[in-house]
Amino acid sequence: MPSHRDAVRALLAVLVALPLVAAAVLLAHASGTASRLARPAHSASQGDSAAQAASGTRTAARTPAAAGTRTVAPTRTGTETPTVAPTGTAGGTPAAGAEQAATARHAAPSVASGPAGIQVKGAALANAATGRILWSTGLNTQRPIGSIVKVMTALVVIQAGDLNREITVPKSVIAYLKSQNGPSTAGLIVGDRLTTQELLEALLLPSGCDAAYTLAEAYGPGIDGFIAKMNAEAQRLGLTDTFFSNFDGMPWPSEYSTWSTPANLLTLGRYAMSYPVFAAIVGQASYSLPAGHGHHGYSWQNTNPLIGVYPGATGIKTGDTRAAGNCLLFEATQHGLTLIGVTLGTPGDDITVTGPVATRVLNWGFSHF
Repeated sequence: MPSHRDAVRALLAVLVALPLVAAAVLLAHASGTASRLARPAHSASQGDSAAQAASGTRTAARTPAAAGTRTVAPTRTGTETPTVAPTGTAGGTPAAGAEQAATARHAAPSVASGPAGIQVKGAALANAATGRILWSTGLNTQRPIGSIVKVMTALVVIQAGDLNREITVPKSVIAYLKSQNGPSTAGLIVGDRLTTQELLEALLLPSGCDAAYTLAEAYGPGIDGFIAKMNAEAQRLGLTDTFFSNFDGMPWPSEYSTWSTPANLLTLGRYAMSYPVFAAIVGQASYSLPAGHGHHGYSWQNTNPLIGVYPGATGIKTGDTRAAGNCLLFEATQHGLTLIGVTLGTPGDDITVTGPVATRVLNWGFSHF
């Protein structure tokens, strides 16, 4: 049997070993806990990375759509046909490319095709209600426009109002007419007193330069003041490719000192025709003014070759100078559709040559739209 001394030694050995065992257990436990804590933290890190990756995927998926975003800017003429400007990547998405192709196909018939067999230096046809350009050539090319200028002359006067105002034909009109080369006139007699309304008839139907001079002097007041009003109104209407150096379209100071474009003239024509008094005047084939108190009798014929000839023709104004050629701003309505058009620089010796050309343009428009 072990002695008492051996038992004491064994007990002491156990007591010495116990702290070491406890420390080892504690150390092992701590190590295991740290390991368990580390693993969830690592898993969370992987989850964050996955979430970031998913987020990156979604961002990438949105990027092509953003690259295919398109801005639609109306043309200077205010037409409905949009100018499509892609932004972002050069190609955009396939869907965006298809949309662009569809837009091009939609616009192509109104631009690529058009009335055949006509000779003009500039022309356009539009839906008068919306302003949508249906066909054009030289749409934004500036050209002299002859007596189409008188549309703006009439507008400035109409906007001033008081159409019953009596105006005396001034003596100075004689010298003015002599200074021009073959101006068209209404045959006004110096000293006659006519109302503004009657002078507008003389201005727009026979394209009277004498009526234009009389109105400009009265409503300027003075020629320079009146021309300034014409250009101010052009700017107000956004006719940035239009300039007036005179009130009647005669080639002064030079052949090219007054100009406009087919696009601007359609805008001007649509606006002028919105005034009932203007539309009523230019829609007549003729106008007769019996002699009355203060004036002689007059009879004026409309120079527009479509009025009374082309079905549904409603206006609006002719123009003719050496540089401008034969010009016609015209409008007609058929089956509830109103078309407005302009032809500039039609070759020929007389303004009547614009009639067949405008007829072809209108016939094409009514048959396609």
